[in-house]
Amino acid sequence: MGTTATKAFSAEERAAMKDHAAELKAAARRGSRAQKAAQAEQDLLAKIAEMQDSDRVMAERVHAIVKAGAPVLEPRLWYGMPAYALDGKVVCFFQSAEKFKARYATLGFSDQAQLDDGSMWAAGFALTEVTPAVEKRITALVKQSVG
Repeated sequence: MGTTATKAFSAEERAAMKDHAAELKAAARRGSRAQKAAQAEQDLLAKIAEMQDSDRVMAERVHAIVKAGAPVLEPRLWYGMPAYALDGKVVCFFQSAEKFKARYATLGFSDQAQLDDGSMWAAGFALTEVTPAVEKRITALVKQSVG
C-alpha cells in the first residue's frame, strides 16, 4: 500500500474496508438464500459478542429491537458493523464506540431509510445506553425506516 493511501485512511478505516471485502467474499461462497441469511445473522451475533461490554449490551438490545420492530430487515455485517438490510441494501447499522475510537456508539441510517422529514432529518444517533425511552425511539425509527 502506498504512502498516499496510508495517509488518506486511518488504521480503523483500513480495517473496516478489509472487513467489508471479507464480508463480500464470504457472502459469495454461501449456498441458498436461507443458508446465507442464517450465516449472516450468526456472523452479526459473533461480531456483537466481540464488543466491549457497554457496546455489546447496546448492540444486543438494538438487534432485538430491529428484529421485533422490522422483521423484514435482514441482519448482516457491513464494514465489520452489525447492520440490517432490505433487498440487499443496508438501511441501518450499529457502530460501536470502539470501532473508530469514538466517544459514543452510533445507530446510523443509510439513505435507503425512509426517515425523510422536510428538508433536513437526522440519519445518525449517539447512544450511551438503551433505556426504555431510547428503546421506544429506536423502535419507531426502525419501523419508519422501512415504510
